[in-house]
Amino acid sequence: MSHPDFTASEPLDKRYEIVLLFDVQNGNPNGDPDADNAPRVDPETGIGLVTDVCIKRKIRNYVGLTRDFAPPHNIYVKERGILANVQREAYKALGIEPDGKSISQARSYMCQNYFDVRSFGAVMTTGKAESEEDAAVNAGKKAKGPTKLWNCGQVRGPVQFGFASSIDTVMSIAHTITRVALTNATDAGQHAVTGEDGEDKAGSGQFGRKHAIPYGLYRMHGFLSPFLAADTGFTKSDLGVLLEALEHLFDHDRSASHGEMSVRGLFLFEHDSKLGNAPSHKVLDTVKIARSGNVKAARHFSDYDLEAPGDGSQPVPGVTAWRYIGTWPTPVLKTTTRFRSAVCSIWPSVRGSG
Repeated sequence: MSHPDFTASEPLDKRYEIVLLFDVQNGNPNGDPDADNAPRVDPETGIGLVTDVCIKRKIRNYVGLTRDFAPPHNIYVKERGILANVQREAYKALGIEPDGKSISQARSYMCQNYFDVRSFGAVMTTGKAESEEDAAVNAGKKAKGPTKLWNCGQVRGPVQFGFASSIDTVMSIAHTITRVALTNATDAGQHAVTGEDGEDKAGSGQFGRKHAIPYGLYRMHGFLSPFLAADTGFTKSDLGVLLEALEHLFDHDRSASHGEMSVRGLFLFEHDSKLGNAPSHKVLDTVKIARSGNVKAARHFSDYDLEAPGDGSQPVPGVTAWRYIGTWPTPVLKTTTRFRSAVCSIWPSVRGSG
């Protein structure tokens, strides 16, 4: 059975839920700046956490990269961006002034042109900036001209994610690393020395720390409301872009600190109606994953057993499951084990064959 067509710019007419599975090997999936950038962990349970905003950042980066930051897939929350300046662009494009009476027009413009606004929502009621002419004169300096409130309203997005949680507890390890080249000669607290070539050299190197977990498999849930989608203009085509971004979430987000991160499972649940045909938790609970019984410490995604609905099946009445990523090697191993048990029961001599 083929997957739904998410290429048309048509309004969403159904409710959806998403289950995303991803893992990390020898990396830090989401550092906590208040904890020396160590991986986020629930202090009571030891379960690893990845925030929803971390996942949204990667989606924004992917969509912007693959769509050239061009409308209707421009990105409002860019890294190191100035949001007030983006909101000012909306008023400039519409040829209107921020007089308090044109907020709805500016809000519609932001939803139409910025993928993350109509997907995740945004609070655009604040943000003061100079006029474009004054900003050009004072570029790189503190604002000197009169500022205006470029109010573009508030948008509640139809796409919402929860925190991702690891299936098992994770062990954060702080690896000590050395730095042999310094930015300044005295960064290590010692005076510079003069080499044979007459150039200053650092008296010694420096030590640092790099946090990582050996392995962690994470699960995240997503929710799509067709009612909120109608308000922001989020379409079936946008859902297709979102699913594409989730499939390739880490392909263009590589870094030494992240280690090896991969999407291991992506399941979309499609209700038959706008209101929905079952509570979200009942739908999401149809995807079950647990560490295999004979594995003490998981170090690969194949160390887990997955039980999930088949592609195109209805695990809950009125809800169809679609697998975008989710081919798992474990069922083959389970079948092999059952086959061996059956053989042993018939031919006892096989039991001692190893």
